[in-house]
Amino acid sequence: MPRSKLLEDIKIVDMTTVLMGPYCTQTLSDMGASVVKIEPSYGDVIRLVSKPSVTPKMSPTHLTLNRGKRCVDWDPKTELGKEATRRLLAESDVFIHNVRDSGIGRLGLTFEDVKEVKPDIVYVHCRGFSSKGPDPEKPAYDDIIQGLSGMASLQARVDKGDEMRFLPSAFADKVAGLHAVYGVLGALHRRDRTGQAVEVEVPMLDCVTNFLLAEHFDEATMDPPTGDFGYERQLDPTRQPIRTADGWIVVAPYSDDRWVRAFEVLGAERELEDPRISDPSGRRANRSILQERLASLARKFETDALLTLFDAEDIPAGRANRLEDLQQDPHLKGSDFFQSRTHPTEGNYWEVQPPVRFFDVPVEEITPAREIGYDTEAILSELGLGPKVGTAD
Repeated sequence: MPRSKLLEDIKIVDMTTVLMGPYCTQTLSDMGASVVKIEPSYGDVIRLVSKPSVTPKMSPTHLTLNRGKRCVDWDPKTELGKEATRRLLAESDVFIHNVRDSGIGRLGLTFEDVKEVKPDIVYVHCRGFSSKGPDPEKPAYDDIIQGLSGMASLQARVDKGDEMRFLPSAFADKVAGLHAVYGVLGALHRRDRTGQAVEVEVPMLDCVTNFLLAEHFDEATMDPPTGDFGYERQLDPTRQPIRTADGWIVVAPYSDDRWVRAFEVLGAERELEDPRISDPSGRRANRSILQERLASLARKFETDALLTLFDAEDIPAGRANRLEDLQQDPHLKGSDFFQSRTHPTEGNYWEVQPPVRFFDVPVEEITPAREIGYDTEAILSELGLGPKVGTAD
């Protein structure tokens, strides 16, 4: 799979684990950055997530999140491991980690420590909670942040109940990881303009709450509030995928003229004679009625026929795919989103391509994810340290 060479001159030392940090550095690697991942001899725990094909600790999730990176397993607590880390930092542009303050201090890798080695370093700390808050050392995982940010309460609002539920995705980790990406890029720009080191903090809770409240602060934004939290349209229980005669679709006729055309194309113009939805203001005020009636009508049509009708009238619609359907989706197939690769130890696998395209930028192949410590000896040699140093227990 090709990656752009947009960041080909940027070197990153990655001491993150699990998902938030690795998702950030995978994205930067996909843009051409050179990433060296420092992990303990037992490996990043993400290597254990899902069943490997051949080699223990080479999970499918690891193949995705740590592609394009070189992997070393020296121990920064040993003298030789500490020296290797310092030498690597001295020739790098970015240091990113998710170690708590107390732990990074014991390793001698605080911002001030690293700045002595590399005076213009971009230093990025991925953490659960802001250093300005009451408990910055508190451990955090995706579930914790989904709960604290209010994300787990949204489904209960849709269901008009009180049963909180997690979004079934590592949502908080990935949202925070993308915030870390722009943190790195912005800091690199600042460094290039000033020649000075830049310290960046990326707290998961702040990132996810910021992301969530972009629309869900809603009328509570005002002081005093003009209404409640929660963007009503997204919390409407009728705004859901629609069942057809043979499957499911999603429809978004969110301008008034499209709502009218949607009923016309289904031969149901008379539905709009209901005084509650007979004019634009009524339709705006009663979208749930429109959604319910559209859902009822759609059950009479097969999916392909319904989508053809909507496409002809420029009404946004599409299949509601299952995960198993994605590799056959015509849009994703057309963009070569899924590409078949052969890993040197794990065999054939599917790789999703970087979603952002940069035109007229040179590209190169993304190297497959490495086994634990695969590059240790080579990088030690590059650093002038010869044979492999002691690794972590």
